[in-house]
Amino acid sequence: MRSISKALLACWRYMGDVLGERDYEKYVAYLQHKHPCADIPTEREYWRMRWADQEMNPKGRCC
Repeated sequence: MRSISKALLACWRYMGDVLGERDYEKYVAYLQHKHPCADIPTEREYWRMRWADQEMNPKGRCC
């Protein structure tokens, strides 16, 4: 039973990483490490910046 729950948890984490669930946390950690004096945007501001960047610079997507 434990191995099944571990496998499900690993799958859940993997899907979260694929979908970008922890991207904001990673971005904040990056800013704190590389640019400690920079203002940290709110999560809403981060996603708006990211979506705007994707619209301006489309990469590999179907549409």
